[in-house]
Amino acid sequence: MLASSRSLSVFLISAVLLLVPILAKYQNDDPVTLWVNKVGPYNNPQETYNYYTLPFCRPPGTAAHKWGGLGEVLGGNELIDSQIDIKYKKNVDKSSICELELDSAKVKQFKDAIDNSYWFEFFMDDLPLWGFVGEVLPDRNRDTKHVLYTHKNVLIQYNGNQIIHVNLTQEGPKPLDEGKTLDMTYSVKWVPTNISYAHRFDVYLDYPFFEHQIHWFSVFNSFMMVIFLTGLVSMILMRTLRNDYAKYAREDDDLETLERDVNEESGWKLVHGDVFRSPQNLALLSAVVGTGAQLAALVLLVIILAIVGMLYIGRGAIITTFIVCYAFTSFISGYVSGGMYSRSGGKTWIKSMVLTASLFPFLCFGIGFILNTVAIFYGSLAAIPFGTIVVVFVIWAFISFPLALLGTVIGKNWNGTPNNPCRVKTIPRPIPEKKWYLTPSIISLMGGLLPFGSIFIEMYFVFTSFWNYKVYYVYGFMLLVFIILIIVTVCVTIVGTYFLLNAENYHWQWTSFFSAASTALYVYLYSIYYYHVKTKMSGFFQTSFYFGYTLMFCLGLGILCGAVGYLGSNLFVRRIYKNIKCD
Repeated sequence: MLASSRSLSVFLISAVLLLVPILAKYQNDDPVTLWVNKVGPYNNPQETYNYYTLPFCRPPGTAAHKWGGLGEVLGGNELIDSQIDIKYKKNVDKSSICELELDSAKVKQFKDAIDNSYWFEFFMDDLPLWGFVGEVLPDRNRDTKHVLYTHKNVLIQYNGNQIIHVNLTQEGPKPLDEGKTLDMTYSVKWVPTNISYAHRFDVYLDYPFFEHQIHWFSVFNSFMMVIFLTGLVSMILMRTLRNDYAKYAREDDDLETLERDVNEESGWKLVHGDVFRSPQNLALLSAVVGTGAQLAALVLLVIILAIVGMLYIGRGAIITTFIVCYAFTSFISGYVSGGMYSRSGGKTWIKSMVLTASLFPFLCFGIGFILNTVAIFYGSLAAIPFGTIVVVFVIWAFISFPLALLGTVIGKNWNGTPNNPCRVKTIPRPIPEKKWYLTPSIISLMGGLLPFGSIFIEMYFVFTSFWNYKVYYVYGFMLLVFIILIIVTVCVTIVGTYFLLNAENYHWQWTSFFSAASTALYVYLYSIYYYHVKTKMSGFFQTSFYFGYTLMFCLGLGILCGAVGYLGSNLFVRRIYKNIKCD
């Protein structure tokens, strides 16, 4: 337990430090470390391995490792000191790294790596360098020959006492012939630049891709959808409800007119005695609504932190920030869930609290356990070490779970008093048969189409940045799209709930949740299209990680949208029944 507490303390400190820029400064001839990280097939971004799984020259002795935080480990990084002699502002014309003796096993490993387009990643002063292991060239004596790059040329730009940019080019392609010895060499050139340290990461940002006109157009198009939907809800629903309210507000009607109005009553007014009936599986509904409210606050918080702190610069900074913020926002899930469960007449609040605190983390853990098993079998860096799993569990057990418990108790006591506008009748009203398009299943499926349409283009940019080696940095776009998604989801779910109540079906709670949550279903279907059309991924490892990670993302998105949809519909239902005579 002492070791776990120490690991937790180190993690929390490193998480805070990730939000603060670290200015590395050097003096002339100070050593500069070149860290080797990982290798893997270019078309499979998650299938990565330790750099020295390929038979490159290993540094003598025990090489130092660099630990950059929880997010870096979860991101599949393992930085090892290459022990290549590089000093600040000191050029190196050509120097030997080692002599690589090729035997049959090494030749086979290198040829397999070249056939699969293996790339590698280095880091210097937290700046990445990339290169390919080798290539296949045409040969006169045979169809092709495999060559290994034997010379690495490192170009370093500096400004004063700080490194601004690094670039790696490779030369000296040598054929992979068994029994030969290859001299692995490197050279270093230092070049001054006027670029400031604050802008040194700009070279890695793909401005033409992310700030293309189609990106701006998609946000504008989604914004117009918001105006249309909010106008539609205001115009149609409020006008209809105003006419209904007028009937109830008339006090000078004679008995005949009143009887005729009562006989003509239909739709949502007839179910006022059942609309606030406790839904089935109340504990589960309270848990997912509470978790969704937490996720909505979490996403908003992380996006704002990413905008303010430029988290895309640090390795794993987004993941670390997400985990820390998730732990500390668990109070929100407990508060919303506890209040909702108590207001609806729930008795076993401990069951609701445990579900709220553990449902989403355990779903992610289940998916992660399967993926981790695959990664361990393949020997990949994507495998999460046991110590990291312990740290994550400690964060959940000692921060997230207690805060969820505290939130549940406060929500139950402060916001758990039933305050329904209408009294619930003892005998449930029978639900009449309606047309197929007014059934809860169809309303639920159709409800996710417009919210998905509002985030469709942004999903392309998010998927491309995660699966195709691009740095996502336009979090301002993401913030706008997220706000638009929330508004569209609320409007669409309110319309669906109104149609359902008009069909005299009072089971609106789960329907409103699934109507909004179905957005995630369309995102997952889109991910299948993206996998087959936009990527060249292959193999069981990458396929399982792609669809596993996407499933984890869609579960979170579905719970988030479902909670937003339910909370919006709940406000709407309470508002419309507040002004009618329920007795």
